[in-house]
Amino acid sequence: MLAYSPGPEWIVVLVVLVLLFGAKKLPELARSVGKSTSEFKKGMSEGASDEDAAGTADDVEERAQRKAETSD
Repeated sequence: MLAYSPGPEWIVVLVVLVLLFGAKKLPELARSVGKSTSEFKKGMSEGASDEDAAGTADDVEERAQRKAETSD
């Protein structure tokens, strides 16, 4: 039984990428992917903190109902 070795597949992928984009474009491409990933993570963490601060939709509805009841 042969053991699985992921090395040769990655070498083929890298060769194809170099042929498609060229050696000069690959660092630029990797840099932009890295920036996009960090921006995505930053946005996700900001979105999660906004949700925690705002509360759930049920909390918002309950507060609105209480406010409507007290203003009557």
